[in-house]
Amino acid sequence: MTTALRTHELGKRYGRSRHWALKDCTLELPTGRVVGLVGPNGAGKSTLLGLAAGMLVPTAGRIEVLDEGPSSGAEHQARVGYVSQDAPTYRGMSVADHLRIGSHLNPRWDDALVRDRIDRLGIDLRRRTGSLSGGQRAQIALTMAIGKRPELLILDEPVAALDPLARREFMQDLMEAVAEQDLTVVLSSHLVSDLERACDYVVVLVHSEVRVAGDLDDLLASHRRMTGARRPSDAGPAGHHVVTASHTDRQSTFIVRTGGPAVDPSWDVTPLGLEDLVLAYLRGDASYERPRPTVEVIR
Repeated sequence: MTTALRTHELGKRYGRSRHWALKDCTLELPTGRVVGLVGPNGAGKSTLLGLAAGMLVPTAGRIEVLDEGPSSGAEHQARVGYVSQDAPTYRGMSVADHLRIGSHLNPRWDDALVRDRIDRLGIDLRRRTGSLSGGQRAQIALTMAIGKRPELLILDEPVAALDPLARREFMQDLMEAVAEQDLTVVLSSHLVSDLERACDYVVVLVHSEVRVAGDLDDLLASHRRMTGARRPSDAGPAGHHVVTASHTDRQSTFIVRTGGPAVDPSWDVTPLGLEDLVLAYLRGDASYERPRPTVEVIR
């Protein structure tokens, strides 16, 4: 079975810098899913996606995209669509010029699909992209990527600079494309609410390390907030792995990955939303050993 993205001890260092933008990153992502990649600034998300798109060359380790090297040639590049953070377009060129370039460079280009999307967006083909709004430029970049008819679509913070309405429209169009095509998507974003609406698989990346990864529903079902009377920091709920802990004078709260049902009545147990789960893994707790993440390819 094809894997969307597989890395082993992947690393990237720029120039002669001693700083690693990404280091020792090991990850495996399934095809047929909408994967949300989340983590703090400097976690290595953009570098990882740039390597996956073939825009960067690894310094160390291995990476496979759709079971091939990301720079395996034009045929493989045609299978991957990529939109970077700034949704780049040639500002002095018209929308129609962009479509002609896309048609010329991409052997699987679907001109009818692209022109239908542009028409639905109400964008004049004669306009220079430099005169478009940020939301419109992002839509053009998404349309160009989808027009390649890729198997894998990589989106690096595509809505970060958009207003709420433009962001909502972009995400709706993305989900329509996923429904209409056999697309695997890897989407990086700081906006957890967008990920929760769009994604069915989540990866939390911190300092190049995969802290947790898996099916969204499974992750939410296996994590709980447990609150009870104040107790020592190392006295978490029995039978559960503690992700993070916080305390007041009277109360202790633990975010746990459950090892079974909570049967101790001294704990108040509540479910987590995705934002709470992500924040728990971003904070972590140095006094607890973090589990090695289990990343399964869903077949």
